[in-house]
Amino acid sequence: MIDLTVHSDRLESAAQVARDKQIRVPTFKMMRDPSLIPAAIRDQLRDVGLWDLDPLNLFRITWHNEPTPHGGGFGPVNFVELPPELTGVPARILVLEGKWFPTGAHKVGAAFGCLVPRLVTGQFDPATQKAVWPSTGNYCRGGAYDSLLLGCESVAILPEGMSRERFEWLETVAGEIIKTPGSESNVKEIFDKCNELRASGEDLMIFNQFDEFGNYLWHYSVTGPAMVEVLEQAMAPGDSFRGVTLTTGSAGTIACGDYLKQVFPTSKIAAGEAVQCPTILYNGFGEHRIEGIGDKHIPWVHNIKNTDLAIGLDDEATMVLARLFNEPEGIGYLVDQGVKPDLIEKLPLLGISGIGNLLAAIKFAHYYELGSNDVVITVGTDSMEMYGSRLAELNAEKGEFTKLDAAGAYQRYLMGAAIDHVHELSYYDRKRIHNLKYYTWIEQQGKTYQEIQAQWYDEDYWTSIQAMADPIDDLIDQFNELVGL
Repeated sequence: MIDLTVHSDRLESAAQVARDKQIRVPTFKMMRDPSLIPAAIRDQLRDVGLWDLDPLNLFRITWHNEPTPHGGGFGPVNFVELPPELTGVPARILVLEGKWFPTGAHKVGAAFGCLVPRLVTGQFDPATQKAVWPSTGNYCRGGAYDSLLLGCESVAILPEGMSRERFEWLETVAGEIIKTPGSESNVKEIFDKCNELRASGEDLMIFNQFDEFGNYLWHYSVTGPAMVEVLEQAMAPGDSFRGVTLTTGSAGTIACGDYLKQVFPTSKIAAGEAVQCPTILYNGFGEHRIEGIGDKHIPWVHNIKNTDLAIGLDDEATMVLARLFNEPEGIGYLVDQGVKPDLIEKLPLLGISGIGNLLAAIKFAHYYELGSNDVVITVGTDSMEMYGSRLAELNAEKGEFTKLDAAGAYQRYLMGAAIDHVHELSYYDRKRIHNLKYYTWIEQQGKTYQEIQAQWYDEDYWTSIQAMADPIDDLIDQFNELVGL
């Protein structure tokens, strides 16, 4: 759970750091509804770039940022609708745009949800402690960014096989970068490094996105309502919301599905993963190239009991479609297929895991035979800004992307998408998947048998976490008053 015990002895030290650095912390309410942000702060943001290392950008941890790199205000949630000419299904597929967060990815919000409760309770002292961010990609970038804005030193841990752009950017922000063996599938190696740091005696706090419920809470409280806003804006009379599809990664983002089900009780939650590492589908393992989603275990924060569908995604499809959406011959071919140029300009908003989310939405639509009045929603976690080096590597390895390549990618992976590796989860399927948590979290990471049982059997377990945003907001308000800006 999220511990909100106040440590008064260290709270003043944390407040002094905020005082010295002129830091004011936004509330969850402000991230849901930026109209609640004080007018003076909104005015100051007109002179601040979206990625600037300025504490004011804490107030840009929201889906409502104006889509501009500098000086933007706030408006509707940024999203794009993908048409049948691109998806091959009549269903309406809506994609929230993660690019318009600071760092270019929405994981900066998940990191905020983990760090800030510890900060405003005095459990974490930025004057003396380092914040450690284990991740398979964007979360540690968000954590390093949030740490710098909140006045504390950070340690970023991520696999050595992640994209060059991630490391280059982290070098300008993180206090220390630790590269662990492998790629996005090698999560245990990250956990092993965390345990090594814990045993070192250094004064630090580890914010593990896979077991920190601040990750779950931020997406339930902020991403879920943002999706409802999009649905209310986009859905026409007669439309029906059918579900959300998300690659699981740390299973933070998929918490938005718990919120969506409370608003749309008949909607479904679909979890996507690479078929090259099919842990949910087949209790399997392996290595894949859908950067940013960690595998070979079930995250502690994943509410498996509320997950309806498992969808396997071929990582080759995500890589080939990244080329289709971004290479000149691919773009030309899409124009020939009737995809409008203004939409093609937005396709780079989908990074590799965003393309995976799109493919999951397409397979979801095929599986349930959805029609033109059915709506599916998902997320473009980040954009291709983080993966330019991957396109260069693919061109070097496979040669120039030709019109024939474009036709093959479009027909096979978009128009030819099917329901292979799609599994609708029964009660006992879900329990089987939930039980896999035991081997990682109870045997290896020190969680208790009582809590893993409570996650499955206690009806109040997840709703009690969902109710914590308002108490945290109260603590944030008290912290800001103590800082006294």
